[in-house]
Amino acid sequence: MIVVTTVNVNGIRAAAKKGFAQWLSTTKADVLCLQEVRAEADQLPPELSHLPGWHAIWAPAAAKGRAGVAILSRAEPARTQIGFGSEEFDNSGRYVEIDLPGLTVASLYLPSGEVGTERQEEKERFMAEFLLHLTALRTRAAADGREVLVCGDWNIAHQQADLKNWKSNQKSAGFLPEERAWLTQVLDPAGAGYVDTVRRLHPDQEGPYSWWSYRGRAFDNDAGWRIDLHCTTAGLAEKAQWAKVERAATHPERWSDHAPVTVAYDI
Repeated sequence: MIVVTTVNVNGIRAAAKKGFAQWLSTTKADVLCLQEVRAEADQLPPELSHLPGWHAIWAPAAAKGRAGVAILSRAEPARTQIGFGSEEFDNSGRYVEIDLPGLTVASLYLPSGEVGTERQEEKERFMAEFLLHLTALRTRAAADGREVLVCGDWNIAHQQADLKNWKSNQKSAGFLPEERAWLTQVLDPAGAGYVDTVRRLHPDQEGPYSWWSYRGRAFDNDAGWRIDLHCTTAGLAEKAQWAKVERAATHPERWSDHAPVTVAYDI
């Protein structure tokens, strides 16, 4: 069994002050994928700069204080890779992957976008390149007898069940028709061929949401979005045993606006 957790920490230094380090000391995860780290490795707080029992690879953005992804694993990776071969995005702190026995795990922070701005155009360029990478990655893995897990903050809610207030967000970045159509391509067996593992395990559930705005009472009212996904090759999806969102009990106990999403795979 391998337990994998993904979480957008919304700034690891801020999260550490709010309880992330304590959570990390108790997690049972074998692999932890982080997004929006927003720190260089030498900028980590003391309690996170040395992590006994973990092998860490940090992929900060060239733009200081922005984005940044990382993977922590109990087992030492056989291979690590930052970026996915993109001239524009490989230094943007949005993708890192590692190889474990029989399994490639990646941490993704897909751009959030903003309708009518350059940020949305950037998101669209990223999606176009990344879809090609996902397809090639699955093909290479299959040839090597490996499975693939790409987890992280995908910044797209795929279906109406993936966000509470879907009616009022149909023209919002993260729920645009073209974004949802792109994610359908990712999950189409005739397309990139990945499986949304949490949705597979919870096919009829609203949510479970993993992000709630800090504005208003979104968290208290569970008015969230399910945008933190485990997307796997089909063989690994069949081995998923359970999934849960580690939602904080109360608003003050949150150390990020996202919650960890954890899945156990019987490999």
